[in-house]
Amino acid sequence: MITRTKTGSLKPTARFNLLHTTSSQSDPTSYNEANKMLEWRKAMAAEFLALQKQETWQLVPAPINKQILGCKWTFRTKLHADGSIARYKARLVALGNQQEYGLDYVETFSPVAKLPTIRVLFTVALYHDWKIHQLDVENAFLHGDIQETVYMRQPKGFEDPANPHHVCLLHKAIYGLKQALRQWYTTFCNHLLKLGFLPSQADPSLLILHKGNTTLFLLVYVDDILLTGNDEGAISSFLQQLNSTFALKHLGSAHHFLGIRIQHNQDKYFLSQETYAASIIHQANLENCNPTANPSCTKLPAAINSSSSTMTDPSVYRQITGALQYLTITRPDIAFAVNTLSQHMHSPQDSHFFLLKRLLRYIKGTIAYGLPITKSDLRLTTYSDADWASDPITRKSTSGYCTFLGRTLLSWTVKKQTTVSRSSTESEYRALTAATADTLWLKRLLADFFISHDFPVDLHCDNTSAIALAQNPVYHARTKHIEIDHRFLREHISSGHLRLIPIKTEDQIADIFTKPLSTPRFKFLRDKLTIVSDPFA
Repeated sequence: MITRTKTGSLKPTARFNLLHTTSSQSDPTSYNEANKMLEWRKAMAAEFLALQKQETWQLVPAPINKQILGCKWTFRTKLHADGSIARYKARLVALGNQQEYGLDYVETFSPVAKLPTIRVLFTVALYHDWKIHQLDVENAFLHGDIQETVYMRQPKGFEDPANPHHVCLLHKAIYGLKQALRQWYTTFCNHLLKLGFLPSQADPSLLILHKGNTTLFLLVYVDDILLTGNDEGAISSFLQQLNSTFALKHLGSAHHFLGIRIQHNQDKYFLSQETYAASIIHQANLENCNPTANPSCTKLPAAINSSSSTMTDPSVYRQITGALQYLTITRPDIAFAVNTLSQHMHSPQDSHFFLLKRLLRYIKGTIAYGLPITKSDLRLTTYSDADWASDPITRKSTSGYCTFLGRTLLSWTVKKQTTVSRSSTESEYRALTAATADTLWLKRLLADFFISHDFPVDLHCDNTSAIALAQNPVYHARTKHIEIDHRFLREHISSGHLRLIPIKTEDQIADIFTKPLSTPRFKFLRDKLTIVSDPFA
């Protein structure tokens, strides 16, 4: 008997997984895919209308022997802080990777606000009981004019039927161009300068208006803006002036900035990235993992079975580790563990996969943790530490330091030193020098907020030899090669900018940034860093 099995016409049995929950639909990756859905067609039409209103380009015949850039549509679903859908966003992006330096662009650099500046802004506003307004600029890059002659093909799906072979001669810095960010920043800041704002000397992305009794502070991070000051009437008048030139959206009080959830009550801000942390755990497929209490371990197990791990692909290791670096904005307790993993991006071994999984298990158990900003005095305090020759291969030391403004943690750093130190004193001294430079910058930044800090900043160190070397004008044979750092640190101590204070090792907060710790010790220092669970939950 000739059956369908013998002829090969038997269809395979469809087996359905009734226990599987369907995940949310991902964003489309091409125009053809997006064009099948109504919400994305509306988003593309709205974007194209905005481009026409801004007179972004002019259709001209295709030139001969000229570079013509391509373009593509990108799609992203914008979410609220609680994970619900806010809107569907389509963006037309020029293929700037086809541009040639000197022909299509020259300068590309544009400053963005430094993260410690954002924390200082929240701390100062909380101290003075000022409201922080959050603004967003629609199609921000289209406000910047470009000086170069750049041609681009017409966007797919919106070709002019009368001139289908014409190309776009760009007048505005459309998204994707290498000079777009710089042109937007230049255009926006020049407009603010005309209104009386002046850039900060410590951070050019902070602009300050000080007229009479009115003081306003405006912080720019690409097209996301924070605005605060002591006069709500002046803020309202300024927003009306700004809205006449740029299409602004006033989002109310700061609540979700750069992916950071901002919660506020009368005397506290709480910054967290719970949704972002959950997305990283989902990417690693560890939603059901068992949490752990420590992000790192002081001793690796004798045998590591990598076959049982869900992350054995080096590209996945690099993706997740890179994503974790952004999580350290509000989670300094994982800064050392992320720094350790980041040093092995090129060739991760089984031990690094084990440490990455352990870190993700710790994040799973502390997913609601974040950084509080509390109302207190505005006095700077810095802690500096180093772990001598901690790298077993290069024998380089690890520096770690952090700075508080009152009880609020402003800045922290974990970094492997660039040179090998010949003694623990030298490694501690180099960490002190780096902490001094960061503290002096924060002191200048506070001066731009009109907060005088005339008294010396307390710099805590647990190495008595490094303190003696910094305070006593004696050059030893083993310290001749660090003379520049020696002069730099001693000059600021003698001038009264800093005051070195010895501290016990068990009270050294910066110890959490230099080495893996036991769980009780880690939790003790994490509490000193003020990293806590969501107090508003």
